[in-house]
Amino acid sequence: MVDLSGKTVVVVGLGTSGVAACRLLASRGAKVTGTDAKPRAQASRGVLELESCGVRLVLGGHADAKMAEAELVVVSPGVPSFAELADASRAGVRIWGEVELAVQALRQPTPIAAIGGTNGKSTTTELTSAMLVASGLATFAGGNLGEPLADHVDERFDAIVLEVSSFQMERVEAFRPRAAVLLNVTPDHLDRYEGMAEYAAAKGNAFVRQTEDDVAIVPVSDEVCAAQARRGRGRLVTFGPGGDVDVTAERITDRGTGISVRRADLSLSGEHNAMNFAAAMAAAIALGAKREAIEDVARTFRGLAHRMAFVAEHRGVRFYDDSKGTNVGASVTALLGAKEPKVVLLAGGRDKGGSYAPLASALRAKGRAAVLFGEAAELIAEAVGDAVPTSRAASMDDAVRAAAELAREGDAVLLSPACSSFDMFRDYKHRGDAFVTAVRKLVGGGS
Repeated sequence: MVDLSGKTVVVVGLGTSGVAACRLLASRGAKVTGTDAKPRAQASRGVLELESCGVRLVLGGHADAKMAEAELVVVSPGVPSFAELADASRAGVRIWGEVELAVQALRQPTPIAAIGGTNGKSTTTELTSAMLVASGLATFAGGNLGEPLADHVDERFDAIVLEVSSFQMERVEAFRPRAAVLLNVTPDHLDRYEGMAEYAAAKGNAFVRQTEDDVAIVPVSDEVCAAQARRGRGRLVTFGPGGDVDVTAERITDRGTGISVRRADLSLSGEHNAMNFAAAMAAAIALGAKREAIEDVARTFRGLAHRMAFVAEHRGVRFYDDSKGTNVGASVTALLGAKEPKVVLLAGGRDKGGSYAPLASALRAKGRAAVLFGEAAELIAEAVGDAVPTSRAASMDDAVRAAAELAREGDAVLLSPACSSFDMFRDYKHRGDAFVTAVRKLVGGGS
């Protein structure tokens, strides 16, 4: 456990994880400065309340935070590099992310499962946690999904399951998960990284400090993920057809333990969810999950909000909320996985720098039409071309009404934006909630 007492620490970015980091540092006796680009007038109550904990706030810019003079800088995951941060790095200041801070501050050593990947990590995190909880283990689940670990470092757990983003893995120093999962690497956040190699390397940092006592879990025959896993010394465990956790049309089977579940018993549908379940099995087994618990979770786990969640049926058209589809790969999976023969897609938001060509191909196969909104609407329209008819919407209410008019009986209307939400909404949850509200307006408040 790291000693933080008396240390001069600057926390950069005062979102949820930054505020949690400030609270942790202050509770451990550090001299804390919290800084954010937003001015004081835009600061949340949680940020302003930090002053009552003894945190000095520097808002509306970072110059007065004096990072280069600090002993430690903690950077929130959404914050890119900037001049003052680069100056601190050149001055030799140690720079951590919130995950690194929290892990180093844990009161007791606890085995960690780190769940990474472009798509599927939230579902896999929740599946892994559910298997451990059902096994009777006191389990924390959070990180990029849900609550920051920094708010829970003084609690006692048998296992910790963290969804980890590429941003969170950029600045780790001693982070060593007992089980590290990399589900996939597909184009995403290319507005942040110079290319796919840099993006994959950020995700792969979770493997680097693993030893022979740890497991590195990757898809079978995925050389990109396997190359990242080989950066550490963890025992390689593969999942998928023919893998160490084998996925067939009938069963998902861990070859090492013999634990096996029938695909027909899975409450989650879709090939991608079978793969997520297999990866979760591997991670949960590594942290002590029991056979009966895994079998129970297979039957009872119902999935997460904003991830292919059914909202309502109206005039023979079914509406689905997949607001968590924040990149092209996720939206393609959702589109092609729809059980309805044709889909009206709602897409758009803030562009992340990737190609929309795969989305156009999927629309050609399954699309009825596309309703586009947000900053990326024209980019998506250009990529879609004549694959399906497209229209524009200025708001979520407009998008839902337009989609309902374009859809035919038996179709699906699917919100799966392929973009981040930050142009029109606070986050993917806010966007999904707006969609659900608009759909309920359409059907007169019914479900």
